[in-house]
Amino acid sequence: MLKKERQAQIIKQINLHNKVLSSDLSLELNVSEDTIRRDLNELAQEGKIVKVHGGALSKSYNFTATQAETYAYDEKHIIAQKTISLFQDGMTILCSGGTTIRTIANQLPENLNVTFFTVSPLISLELVEHPNTEVILLGGKLSNTSKISVGGEVVAKINEIKADLCILGVNGFDEDGISDSDYEIVQVKKAMIKASKKVVTPMISEKLNSSLRLQVCSAEEVDYLITELPPEHELLAAFHHKVKHIL
Repeated sequence: MLKKERQAQIIKQINLHNKVLSSDLSLELNVSEDTIRRDLNELAQEGKIVKVHGGALSKSYNFTATQAETYAYDEKHIIAQKTISLFQDGMTILCSGGTTIRTIANQLPENLNVTFFTVSPLISLELVEHPNTEVILLGGKLSNTSKISVGGEVVAKINEIKADLCILGVNGFDEDGISDSDYEIVQVKKAMIKASKKVVTPMISEKLNSSLRLQVCSAEEVDYLITELPPEHELLAAFHHKVKHIL
């Protein structure tokens, strides 16, 4: 694979999953971690990604990111509208982080009266702009890769919540369920699922049939799978007998 092709693949993976680890890219692209680090440094210098220890983040992960910098914004706009259709006044909603959930937060109706618990400072700042929402930020150690709170203190706080909906950011989803690459984030997501009556996974269809190293939950534990595609699309066919509802 040529350097230009390799770097294009790196950018695609970063945009798709919002964050990547150098070790994972090394295995996937069959090159050394030194090569990956050089690629990430070059891409960061060119302003295409954000370099962090052990990997990189999508530029759209920054709070200052514009609509134009958000990967697959049009698809996420559709997903946001479908997700918001599930919200009802008086609900308690628990949500993680990520650019899809940020798009949801941007599009909330002004008259929606709900309580949000979130582990994401970025999402909390978006939600608090809506006049009729109560926003509770669950603080703790902040992950420099996911930009969400992690650790035992956060998990303990989540365990005290009884949420109507869990809006869960997803990095990998296949017929086996939801997966991620970070152990601490997986523990937070597991707690969020346990604390909620229903689990909603809003995600672009490009993430379908992708799998990362750590399991979060089975597909059967997901109540709503929401993509930009119509529910009858062929890419979703394999999930109809797994997930309770597909929107």
